[in-house]
Amino acid sequence: MAAPRVLLLLAAAAILAARGLDLEFRLADDPKLSLHRYGQYLYDGLVLFAPSTPRFGGSVDQNAVLEFIDAGHDMILAADHSASDLIRGIATECGVDFDEDPEAMVIDHINYASSEVEGDHTLIAGDDLIQSDVILGSKKIEAPVLFRGIAHAANPSNSLVLKVLSASPSAYSANPEAKLASVPSLTGSAISLVSVMQARNNARVLISGSLDLFSNRFLKSGVQKAGSKMSHDKAGNEQFVTETSKWVFHERGHLKAVNVMHHKVGETNEPSMYRINDDLEYSVEIYEWSGTSWKPYVADDVQIQFFMMSPYVLKNMSTDKSAVYSASFKVPDVYGVFQFKVEYQRLGYTGLSLAKQIPVRPYRHDEYERFITSAFPYYAASFSTMGAFFIFSVAYLYHK
Repeated sequence: MAAPRVLLLLAAAAILAARGLDLEFRLADDPKLSLHRYGQYLYDGLVLFAPSTPRFGGSVDQNAVLEFIDAGHDMILAADHSASDLIRGIATECGVDFDEDPEAMVIDHINYASSEVEGDHTLIAGDDLIQSDVILGSKKIEAPVLFRGIAHAANPSNSLVLKVLSASPSAYSANPEAKLASVPSLTGSAISLVSVMQARNNARVLISGSLDLFSNRFLKSGVQKAGSKMSHDKAGNEQFVTETSKWVFHERGHLKAVNVMHHKVGETNEPSMYRINDDLEYSVEIYEWSGTSWKPYVADDVQIQFFMMSPYVLKNMSTDKSAVYSASFKVPDVYGVFQFKVEYQRLGYTGLSLAKQIPVRPYRHDEYERFITSAFPYYAASFSTMGAFFIFSVAYLYHK
C-alpha cells in the first residue's frame, strides 16, 4: 500500500510523520483550500485541529468534509471549549453530540491529575479505555491519559460509534467557574472523552473533546492520578494517540478479500450454473494489513451463506492458519437464483461484504435415475393393481 496522503488543519504531526505518512499542512482558512480536484480526492485522510474556526477557506465546508468521509476517507477531529458551530455540526453528523453549554468542561473531583489538587479538577487522568487490541494495539496502555476539554455523548441511534476513552462514574460536565444550579445533562460513564466511528463504507473517524490531548506538553508530561501512590514519568497520551491514529488511517484492522472461487467438488473450473444437490466448494483468501505488508488473517468465525431471500446454507469456513478459508456443502434441493454471501463484521476491523450471484437449476428429464427408490411403493401399487385386475378378469370370465 502506498503511504496515505493526509491533510492537517493544523496539527503537531511528529507522530504521523514518523510512520511515513505523506503530510500536508494548511491553515483552516486558507483561501486555496480544497479536498478534491478534477473529480479526484487529493487526500486519503483529514486531521482537523482547528476547533474555533467558524468556516473553512476555499471550497471546503461542512458538506465537503462529510462527502469526504462518505467517499471512504478518514478523519481525526479535536475540539475544546471554543468549538465552533461548524466543528460541532461535523461531529453531530458523525454520531456524537458535544455538550451544548459553551462554557462547560469535564470535571472530576476523584479521577484528576494530582497536579490539579488546588485547581478546578478539569485535568482528567483517564484510564477507562475500550478493550480492543485492534484499536489500541496489543501493548497495554499502563499510564493514565491526560484530558482537558469538553464532554460528548454518542448518539444512541448510531450503532457505529464506539467510546474509546470514557469518563469515570464521578465525572460530570459543567462550567468550572460557576456553581451548579441544576443536575448536569452529561454525567458519569455516559460521558465520552474520545470516540471513534467506522462507517459502513469503512471510513474511520476519531473525535476528541480535547485538543490538549494531542499537545506536546501532554504527550511528554508525567502523570500521577489523585489518590494513587503510583506515578508515571510519561502519560499514556503518546501511546494512545499513536495507536488510535494507526487504526484511523487503516494501518491496523484493515482486511481485504481476494481470490474468491467456487466450483464443484473434484473440479477446478467455475461453472455458470449449479444443479440441485451438487456438491460444491467455496473459498476466499483474507489478509490483514500489518502496517508494512499483508499478513494472513486467522479467525474461526468467518461464515459463508448460500442465500435466496434467506440463507439455505449457513456454514463456518475452515482455515489451515493460512489466508485461505474454504467450505464444502451440498446445493439445497431448491432451484432459483442464489448468492454466495460472506458478511464479516468484527469490532475494529474493516467489514467484508462479498456477494456473487449463481443460478441453480432442477434436474433435466434425462438426468433422473431410471428407478427412484422413493417411488418403489408407487411401482408396487401399480403392478399389484394390474395383477389384481388380471386375476379378477380371469375369475369373472371363467367362473361358473
